[in-house]
Amino acid sequence: LVVIMKKIIIFGGGSGLSQMLKGLKLFPIDITAVVSVSDNGGSTLRLRKDFKIPAVGDISKVLMAMSNTDQDIVNLMNYRFKQSKSLGNHSIKNLLLTALLEQKGDFANAIPVLSKLLDIEGKVLPITEDNAELIGITCDGKRIYGETGITKCQKRIAKITYDKEVKVNPEVLKEIKEADLIIFSSGSLLTSIIPNIIIEDVVKAIKESKAPKLYICNLVTQPGETDDFKVSDHVKLLNEYLGEGTIN
Repeated sequence: LVVIMKKIIIFGGGSGLSQMLKGLKLFPIDITAVVSVSDNGGSTLRLRKDFKIPAVGDISKVLMAMSNTDQDIVNLMNYRFKQSKSLGNHSIKNLLLTALLEQKGDFANAIPVLSKLLDIEGKVLPITEDNAELIGITCDGKRIYGETGITKCQKRIAKITYDKEVKVNPEVLKEIKEADLIIFSSGSLLTSIIPNIIIEDVVKAIKESKAPKLYICNLVTQPGETDDFKVSDHVKLLNEYLGEGTIN
């Protein structure tokens, strides 16, 4: 009996992607999770400011979702120092990934170490190694800086971009080319999914791929991002960035 493991690449951010991966990892498939690194909330924001690094929060959350280690290790990794002013609500997993970035210099060399520690099968890749800020441009041309600001903005966001030119992680392009299925995860549409597809090389690779493109739509709308959206509005917005008819 020969079992051919299908290769899936899935794009997302933190919570939505993490929940999907908890189920997907139970199947005999080769999973690559591509994670946006533009989060600027809570612990992640302070670590970004202190160490001048891309966001670690969503990456560490996805790593935990794919982990096959025991519950005591999971509880340790998720532990936060709530009583300490100097350690200000940082989780162990965020501190570990930050330490590895300091030691190894980039995600490409840091993530495999944490993956080994957490007993992870498959890959977790940042969409970029660049420390970039997400920008939302409203319908009247106002620029809203940061993921948190975009979500809280009361005006309709017409376009998502970065504050500088961003270079895609080359491993992501390789995995897109080899994928049998491309998935866009549930999660924050504007601030978790779209940050992965505003890089020209990523869009080009996805459009050139013959793999089906699947979107897992959110069950409910997200205040500040997708108010009053129907499923078709979610798909339409994705296709605005990917090209008409890209989502199958």
